[in-house]
Amino acid sequence: MDQDSIWSKRYRDAGTDYLFGTEPNRFLARRENLLQSGRNAVSIADGEGRNSVWLAELGLEVTAIEISAVAIEKARHLAAARKVAVDFVQADILAPGWPPAALHDAFDWTVGIFIQFVGPEWRERQFEAMKQLTRPGGRILLQGYTPRQLEYRTGGPSAVENLYTAELLQAAFGDWQIEELVEYEDHISEGSGHVGQSALIGMVARKPE
Repeated sequence: MDQDSIWSKRYRDAGTDYLFGTEPNRFLARRENLLQSGRNAVSIADGEGRNSVWLAELGLEVTAIEISAVAIEKARHLAAARKVAVDFVQADILAPGWPPAALHDAFDWTVGIFIQFVGPEWRERQFEAMKQLTRPGGRILLQGYTPRQLEYRTGGPSAVENLYTAELLQAAFGDWQIEELVEYEDHISEGSGHVGQSALIGMVARKPE
């Protein structure tokens, strides 16, 4: 089953509920002041809109990239209810030739929250797409799970190779200025999809000018 089918089924099965809730990810929300230093942002694999809608509420111009039309429809409802504008784009970020040239170096912020649905064979391509989206001097904000999450099983992938370590991210973004890289544990409550004590990692990295 492809990623579109997998995620569309999950979002559809949630019915009118939002699988990961409607509030922003906590790591993202706690960097509100830093995020507001930018003019625009793109949220990749944005799901049902909780993060893109919140970014728009900060006053940023926001583009949300998501593969599932089911998720985008729910995200549009959330944006309308919150009275904000988000440019929702249905796209596969791993597709050849993506992102299009018009989106290269286009965003002050590129946000990836729990995007660990791919293993090592696709992760480099995923990170490269994020780097291409970010303008020189712009930043990537990334939140994910560490391998210890397999002990908690409170969300995220079951394959250890999909999870992040500090060493992995340092290697992947070694040519960028890593402004923050933290591994920590926290109790999270994001809909029914992410609930309970979790082993987390967060990164903010700045693209060279």
